This record gives sequence, C-alpha cells and structure tokens, in this order.
Amino acid sequence: MKPLNDLTLEQKVGQLLMCGFHSQHADEQITRLIRDYHVGGVIYFRRNVESVDQLTRLSAELQDMAAEAGALPLMISVDQEGGMVARIDQEGMTQVPGNMALGATGNPEYTLECARILGHELKSIGIDMNLAPVVDVNNNPLNPVIGVRSYGEHAESVAAHGIAAITGYQSQGIAATAKHFPGHGDTAVDSHLGMVTVPHDRNRLEQMELLPFRKAIEAGVDAIMTAHVMFPSIEPEPIPATLSHKVLTGLLREEMGFEGIIITDCLEMHAISKPYGVAEAAVRAVEAGADLILVSHTLQDQVAALEGIYEAVRTGRISEEVIHQAVKRIMTWKRKRCGQQNDHLVSPKASETVEATDVEPVDCTKPTEPNELTLFKIASSSITIVHNDGLLPLDPEKGVYVIWPEVVQRTEVDEPWSHTESLGMALSQLRGRVREHKITTQPTYDETDRILADVSDSEQVIVCTYTSAGHLPKGQQFLVEKLSKNHSLIVIALRNPYDLLEISRPGSYVCTYENTPAVVRVLSHVLTGGLQPTGSLPVRLR
Repeated sequence: MKPLNDLTLEQKVGQLLMCGFHSQHADEQITRLIRDYHVGGVIYFRRNVESVDQLTRLSAELQDMAAEAGALPLMISVDQEGGMVARIDQEGMTQVPGNMALGATGNPEYTLECARILGHELKSIGIDMNLAPVVDVNNNPLNPVIGVRSYGEHAESVAAHGIAAITGYQSQGIAATAKHFPGHGDTAVDSHLGMVTVPHDRNRLEQMELLPFRKAIEAGVDAIMTAHVMFPSIEPEPIPATLSHKVLTGLLREEMGFEGIIITDCLEMHAISKPYGVAEAAVRAVEAGADLILVSHTLQDQVAALEGIYEAVRTGRISEEVIHQAVKRIMTWKRKRCGQQNDHLVSPKASETVEATDVEPVDCTKPTEPNELTLFKIASSSITIVHNDGLLPLDPEKGVYVIWPEVVQRTEVDEPWSHTESLGMALSQLRGRVREHKITTQPTYDETDRILADVSDSEQVIVCTYTSAGHLPKGQQFLVEKLSKNHSLIVIALRNPYDLLEISRPGSYVCTYENTPAVVRVLSHVLTGGLQPTGSLPVRLR
C-alpha cells in the first residue's frame, strides 16, 4: 500500500468516495470510477448479484483493476442487515434473521452467532464492510423506513444486540457500521423521500437515541453511518446531521470520542439531493467531518461529488489537511480489513453453536446443517403469539384457508426474494386440507370480493398481513375488516408488528417480523402445535 504522502490530491479525494454501479460485471461506470477517479470504495446491491460465485469473481476483478491502476485496495461493502434487508439472497449465503426477530428472542447470543455466520460468508466472497447493524431505537409505530430493521424500542436492548453484532462481524474480519447516527428510529418520514426532524431535547436523546451509539463506540465499531435527519437540540441550524459540523465533529468525534470512519448515508436520497444537490452536499459533508461519502447510483452524481470536493480543496474552502486526516483514517482501516483472508478466523460452523431453547422441531423438516439448525432455533425463539382466543393450534379435522401477500414492488428497504416459501406451501406438508389465495400487498376491492366469495365456507381462516411502510395498506385493512365480520381470524403480521394497531382485534394475532423461508417453515409448526414459540414483543402495541 502506498504511503499517504505519495498520493496525489486527486487520489486522496478519490479515497473519500464509495460508489455503486448497475451491472453484474465491471462495467464502464465502475471501471471509469476506479481507473480515472481513484475511488476508494464500492457498494453492492441486488442489481450486482447473480450468484455467490459470480460476486466472488466480481470482487476479485475489481480489486485487480484497482491494483493495475496503482490505486489502494478497494473497500467493498454491502447492506446485508439480515431479515428483510439482504442484498445477497442467493444460494450459498445464509439468510440470517433480521434485527427485530433477534430482538424478540431477548438473547444477544443469537445476534452474535448470526453476525459470525454472516461475517464469515461475506469475507469469503471479497466483501470487507457490512453497512450494519442498524442501532436505531424504533419507538415510533409510524416509522416507514426503520421498523423491523431495529432490534426494538428499548435503548438498552438495542445496545446489547448492537454490540453483539459488531463483535460477531469484526471477529470475522468484516468492518461493522453502526447506523444511522444520531438516530432514525423516532421518525414518521423516510429520508429517502424527504427531510426528517427528531425534535427531542438533549436529555431524551442521551437516554434513547445516543445510548446504542455510545455503546457501539465502546465496543470498538469500525464505522458509523450518518442520518439525513435534523436534530435541533444539537444543531440549531435547519440542516441534517450528515452536513452538520456540530453533530459529526462536535458530538461524534470530540464529545463521544469516535476515532473510526464516519460514512454518510447515500447523498442521492431526497432529504439531501433535493435541497442541496449531490456535489454541494459532498463538500458540506466533508466540512462537517465525514470521511467517506456514499453515492450509490448515478455516475453523473458520483463524478460531481468527486469534482466538487477537489474544487473545494483547490480553492481553499476545504484545507488539504482535512482530506489528509480522512484518508489517514481510511488507510488505517484498509490495512486492518481490506484483502484480509479469513482462513485463520474461527468458522461459525466449527464453533460452539448457540444453545437452543427447550423446543424441538418435528422430524419431517428438522434441519441438519449447523447454520440451518441455528436459524430454526432463532425462529422458534422469535415468533410471538401476542394473543390467542383458542384458535391455535389449528384443528387437524378442519380445513384451512390462507391469504398470503406477495412482495412484488422493489424499494430501498423492501425487495422481492429470489426464492420464497408461502405459508400455504409449508402448511400443506403438515395438513392435507389447505387452500391458499395469494394477493399483492395492495389488494383491490374487487380482489377482496373474490376472496370473500371463495372463503365463505372455510372453517379456519388465516390472514397474513405485510407492510414495510408506517401504515398497513388500505386494501389489507379492508380485507381483514370484511373477513372479520363472518370469521374468527388468525392474523399473522409477516413483517410489521404494528399492523395490529390498524385492524380490529382478531381471534389470534402472531408476529414473525419477517417472511423468510426459515421463519415460514417454523411458523407452520407453531400453527399446527408442533412447536411452542417463546418470542416476546420488542415493541409496545399501544
């Protein structure tokens, strides 16, 4: 690795950028960014992934390209949070549970084990940084962007699970990234779409939002990602934390003593790009104290950010010493993480497995692989029966009608899975008389009418609800209300536990926090009485 003083200003500025691209191979966009602009980091999304083997080859290709260009090793990252936010969901990558499912277990040891598994696998395919864990405290039921990405609404529990995740990732040579500083949990607006404010006073922020970040810093987290959220009790000017010197330098660096990498959330998000523009925002983020600028999508914006920072240094708006110190932190990290092989690290498959609860899965689907067994145990410990008016377990002598929502619309925090298993499919392996009607997450009134006609003679009706936003879609609300007039319903919240707040109280209400195949298989055993789940709500349904 080149000494810092041997780098040109252009090479130093390039190190401050982490960029995405739109192909499953080294296309013109990323090639130009690496060869001509010396970018220091790359971020993968689903659009870059065909298979685990393909992604492994791509990582090697990009690192070779950087080496051939005389650049520093790349910092290759991904948002592999687990649960419902997993950019790599192909065979060969364990689909570990998400944060709220882990929070529902009440056992940070499960979080540690999942991070070890995931960290080991990410390292093996050439990824050095996971933009996880989310340590936002989700205490706003209407939060449209965090939700089940949080461990829950209790700061101490979020901190405990966050420390476990950080420890697990970094034990496998993967940089962990605590996000979104100073906290995105108590918001009702998605910062991908607009500006957000957290209005609380400093005392409340210390007790709630900041506590998990302080604990993450004590645990030695490598990186912290900023939030495009305004905190008037810290920064009186109407600017988001990402662009605030008082937040990033005054609070995070000086007061909280964080010495690692400060990375921005993507500057193309509308909370930043609309009022400021990406180029100006990149300059302001560096002025505020950010080390690494994330621009995930558009080449034009990526080049504008690079050229904007370079011009700010050339004209004296930003001193070269500020750039020098940021690159110094990045290079320190790269010496520790980039290109490090994980052969000497402890393989989670060979390590002691987390102890199970006193729950044994039925033989017909009992996992045999260590990672599968871990997932089965966690699902058994996370699924939560909020209330049950005698409808569970299902009566084996009666037929079952399942209404299953399918995710078809892609968003930043909600993506269709490459492989899925519906509840009807899982139940049919255990009970013979199962009918299933699949709907979209935005069912129409006509679709509701067809379901009402079809379900009329069914004795046991299960309605699965699903939302990644702050509100359950009106079509799903309408469907549940119509069905509840003539049926005692079993309602299963497949993602957001707060769905209960927007429907009449059903006969039974179950929360799974995610609809991953492992959870659906365990859920089928819960419903038929083969398993007794032990999950507890990590949020209040008030």
